[in-house]
Amino acid sequence: MPRQLRAEQTRATIITAAADLFDRRGYESTSLSDIVEHAQVTKGALYFHFAAKDDLAHAIMEIQSRTSRQVAGDIEARGCTSLEALVRITFQIARLSVEGPVLRAGLRLATGGVEVREPLRHPFTEWLDLATAKLLGAVKESDLHPDTDVDAMAHSLVCFFVGTRVVGRHLEPVGRQPRRLAQMWHVMIRGLVPVPRRARYLTLVSQLEQESRAG
Repeated sequence: MPRQLRAEQTRATIITAAADLFDRRGYESTSLSDIVEHAQVTKGALYFHFAAKDDLAHAIMEIQSRTSRQVAGDIEARGCTSLEALVRITFQIARLSVEGPVLRAGLRLATGGVEVREPLRHPFTEWLDLATAKLLGAVKESDLHPDTDVDAMAHSLVCFFVGTRVVGRHLEPVGRQPRRLAQMWHVMIRGLVPVPRRARYLTLVSQLEQESRAG
């Protein structure tokens, strides 16, 4: 195996192991020795890629940010309405969080007081900007009531989305996330979307929940 490829694989293994421990134990309760043992690498291999634990945390949050932007870009390229795109983005992020520990760890780091280094933006700020843009688009497309307070709604949506995942982590298996997300959207759609357009989005949410379960 070429040296560069082997180094990349080792780095990815370390990140995944650190993410798993950060997600399950928390950042403060995880040591570099724990990560070395969990990743089954040497301390030299870890220090070759990461000088300190906060470098690992930053790498995980970078992946979370990059993944969120990629998900949003891929879905926006489909030509969906603004509201459909927002619903699909949240379900895809939730699905990726179920499938692997990196996005789960990224969320826990974001809610655990770990400093976000510039030029990386805090994930909640990124999600708030995304939600605001999509909700503004949905108002223009008449998929939301015209008097919707977009700023307040975007803030509430991000809090609801984050809170559902944080609370769920402590109370139930991670595989329940899509179900909880569907419940969140059913509540929000009934309050935000005009009746003539409501059925379309409720059906979409149910479909995405079923796809998440099947996956």
